[in-house]
Parts: sequence; structure tokens; C-alpha cells
Amino acid sequence: MAQLKKILAGTFAVMMTAAVFAGCGDSSSSKSDTSKSGDSAAAATSEGGEGGGDSVGDYKPAKAERITQTAEGSEDSKNTIKICTWNDEFKSRLRNFYPNYDAEKSGFKINAEGKEEVGETEYLKNGKKIVWVTTANENNAYQNKLDEDLKAQAGSDDKIDMFLIEADYALKYVNGPYVKPVKELGITDDDIKDQYKYTQEVVTDANGDLEGVTWQATPGLFAYRADIAKEVLGTDDPAEVQKSLANWDEFNKTAAKMKEKGYFMLSGYDDSYRTFSNNVSKAWVNANLEVTVDDNLMKWVDQTKEYSEKGYNNGTSLWDDQWKADQGTKGKVFGFFYSTWGINFTLVEQAEDHAGKKDGLYGQYRVCEGPQAYFWGGTWICAADGTDNEEDVKDIMKYMACDKDTLLKITKDTQDYTNNQPAMEELAKDFKSEFLGGQNHIALFVAAAPKIDCSKLGPYDQACNESFQKAFKDYFLGKVSKDEALKNFYTYVKEKHSELKVPS
Repeated sequence: MAQLKKILAGTFAVMMTAAVFAGCGDSSSSKSDTSKSGDSAAAATSEGGEGGGDSVGDYKPAKAERITQTAEGSEDSKNTIKICTWNDEFKSRLRNFYPNYDAEKSGFKINAEGKEEVGETEYLKNGKKIVWVTTANENNAYQNKLDEDLKAQAGSDDKIDMFLIEADYALKYVNGPYVKPVKELGITDDDIKDQYKYTQEVVTDANGDLEGVTWQATPGLFAYRADIAKEVLGTDDPAEVQKSLANWDEFNKTAAKMKEKGYFMLSGYDDSYRTFSNNVSKAWVNANLEVTVDDNLMKWVDQTKEYSEKGYNNGTSLWDDQWKADQGTKGKVFGFFYSTWGINFTLVEQAEDHAGKKDGLYGQYRVCEGPQAYFWGGTWICAADGTDNEEDVKDIMKYMACDKDTLLKITKDTQDYTNNQPAMEELAKDFKSEFLGGQNHIALFVAAAPKIDCSKLGPYDQACNESFQKAFKDYFLGKVSKDEALKNFYTYVKEKHSELKVPS
């Protein structure tokens, strides 16, 4: 994984100003001056020569200047930990595993259905309130809201203290002007020495400063139905099944076998996407701000078209109702590409058919490496520049992302794969997952995590990934040709980021 490289500071500044710091997502805010951003980028190629195409290196944004804080936080703000996020994952981690969370005062409990409940206000043990600002991810709403609030931070007496980000748009924020480097909080190299290096590189800015931390690492595996494997392949043993999935040629042969027996290899169009998109040779956007499509992404297109035409998939899309149903007892799908969170959260819920009850397909799934190493997702904690609760932010970050005992407990209690390599190696020696029929999947994650390559991540990844999948779904459905789908992709990206250059 390549370290982030510095190019002209003006390039990113132009992009941020024009797009109102919209970064990787869709925004209705004012658009950039295309000629200016293009000229700036053309003067700032990295990792390559001048001109377009493969001769130009990947776009690597420079670090923007931090904004001078002009307002001090109010007394209420100094006694409130304000955290911005898009879902309940980090809330649950904080409530269950942060030792300075006041569960009693917060009214925190697990109800009879296994769901978390809290009172109207949550607290730390030092008496400070916790305020969650939760905005759903759909239609880029979370980023748009976060951008708006961070832009107002310097002049506001109501300070954001922490916010969460994902890999697909991490570079946008870590190279922006609104994050406090972890070293300024007092988090040291020794504190983070056992973390997986890729988790640090994702949130390292162009100056080499670490701008966030995470409690999890998210290597991916292939989760498959043991009962279907035994029927079609004659074995459900992960080592033997892996031989039938060892590379894409073997994977495709197995897909044909599944079809012959009345099963689908995959549920839908997007299931294998991250496995291909994480193994590209170039980033979505080059140093001239030109959008590029890697050959490996077109391999995904061709494979998915073939699977759709031959009935190797069930024609679903990620997160839709049929996709979810395909993971349960009524499903006829052999397997799913999932990273750590997907296996121990999403798949478990769908496989049980009744969340929290160990029926359905509980114990009937197994995992193996699959055809290629990849990762999917991950959530990073950033300290907002201007926070008026630095010590609390530091303490939360250290416990939740750097403390070995805390991370071990998270993995033991939730099976989430956590960001401490020695701890995971220790746990992998004898770990067993009841959901996976007693399989030690932590050992597979330990083997997969060091192979993760995030060197091709960029600040436009969310927009490009979402637009690419959206455009080519019409191709898979037979509504447009491949060339028309590609043109539509460029149109979608250009609508989101007018500063980018696309083929005419």
C-alpha cells in the first residue's frame, strides 16, 4: 500500500472550494470551475509523466490548511461530547466497551428482544453528556450534513468533538481542514504500534500525519452454505471448498456446477464488486483529474453480465429485500462475499431469519479465502479540529482503537475483527464461531489482513463506485449496451463532480 503523496496544495483547495467540500458524494452545492481545477491538476501530476491515460499517476490530494478557530466553545459545549455518525455501530461499541461510559445514568440496557435501549440523554462517568448527530448515508446525506457542520465549526460555540468516516471518502476528510491529527491529542506511535498498517494509511494525510483511528480491520472472505457445498461439491470442508474457488477460473466452473443443481452462485449484480475493485492497478481519478476505468473493473462487468445471462446469479442488488432473503432458509444462493462486519452482523441476522434466535441457517455457513484478497468497509474515528473536549476524545480513541484488552473483548463478544494484530494472532489459535459451525474464521482473517492493499483509494471513490454500479446495472438488465452504460457512468460522475474530466 502506497503512502499518500503530496502534490500541489492548490489542487485540493480548488476542489474543496468549488464543491463545498462535497468530496466523494453527490451534492447540490455550487460546482467547481472546471478549467481552473483542470489546469491545477495538470500542473501537479504525481507518480507519472504529463498527459492523460495510463501515463499519468493517481490523483493524491494535498493537505488543505486548517481553519483558524475564531470562537470558543460554550460551557455547555465543553460539557458535551458531540459525535457525528451515520448509523448505530459506533454507538453500540461505545456503550458496551468504553469503560468510562455511564451505562446506569444513561439508562442503557439490552431488552428482551436483544436490542439496545438508552434513556433520553447519555453520559460519561465524568458527568459529560453525549450527543449523537446521526444522519443516514442515503443520497450522500451524511457527508453533506457533516460538511455543513464542519464548515461552521470555527465560528461556532457548539463544537463537534468527533466524527466517523468510511474508507471510500476518507481521503477527502483527512486531507481537508477540519481534522485534528492524533499526535496533537497525545496519541503516540507506541499507542498505535500494533494496529494493521493499512488502517493507518487510509487516514494518513499528504503530510504524513495520522488523522484518525479505528477499532476494526475489515479483510474479506467468501461465506458459503455448508449444506449446498456438500450437495454440489461433495464436501463442506473450507480447505476443500477453497480449491473450487481458488481463482476466478475455478470460481466460474463452480458457478456452472451450482446452476446445474438448481442453485445460484451469487445473489446479485454487486456481490463480487469489491473483490474486483480492491484489486485494480490504478485509481479512479488520475493526477490530471481525469476519470479512468481500470481493466479489472471491466472484468467484473463481463463476469456479471455472463452470470446474469446464464442464471448464475439471482438478479438482486445489495441491500434489497430479495438479496437479504437469499441469505436465509428460503434462499438458493451458494455464497456471499463479505468482510468482517458482514459476516458477524448482516449475514448472522439474515441467516437466523429471526434476529437474535439461533434457528434458520445458524451454524450452516462456513468461510474460505475465495479467489482474491480484498477488504470492504471499515469505520474510522476522527477528532474534529476545534473540539473543546480533547482529553475525552483522546481517551475514547485510545480505549476503543488502541487498547488490546478492549479490542480482544470486542472480538470475543461480537466476533468483529479488531485492529490489534498481536491480539488477533493470539485469539486465532483456538477461536471458534458457533454461527460458522465451530469454524475458526479469525485465523483466516489473520492470514488475509496483511494482504490488504489500499494504495488505490482516492477522495472520489464513493461517487465513482456508486455511479459505476448504477450505470452497469442497466447493462446487466439488458436495457443499454456496454458502451451506453459506460457513457452513463461518466455522466453520473460528472453530475456529482463537475471538476472531473471524462471522455466526450
